[in-house]
Amino acid sequence: MSAVVYREVDKSDIPAIARIRAAEWGDEDYWRIRISRYLDRELHPQHALMPRVMYVALDGDSLVGFIAGHLTRRYACDGELEWIHVIPASRGSGVASELLCRLAAWFQEQTASRICVDVDPANTTARRFYTRHGAEPLNEHWLVWNEINVVLGGR
Repeated sequence: MSAVVYREVDKSDIPAIARIRAAEWGDEDYWRIRISRYLDRELHPQHALMPRVMYVALDGDSLVGFIAGHLTRRYACDGELEWIHVIPASRGSGVASELLCRLAAWFQEQTASRICVDVDPANTTARRFYTRHGAEPLNEHWLVWNEINVVLGGR
């Protein structure tokens, strides 16, 4: 893997993001529409507020991962991690951790500290990833960072 570049999403990234999501669930058209509407602030997850962001990870010309989040009032949280996905070939390389740090820094800029994420109870890999980065159980489906700055550690 060459040096991975991280940046805020561009509309031209949406087809690649949709392809990555569709590889595991749904189809590309569904995800293209959903992601576009989310970024255009036309699709609102429950209790979502307008401020939102999405970052991508690129290895050369290939999009290898992305993360999205927004401000919210769900579960008395300030923000919500909406999506994170890294392609199988790049998992375990630190891409997901770096994407999470980018989103955590954005939440800090928004003065959002209590951040939640919906995680399938059967997805032990994702649950381990989040708890390794400081998240704690909120209920059966949700984890929470009571202080998102824990993700940034000494940064």
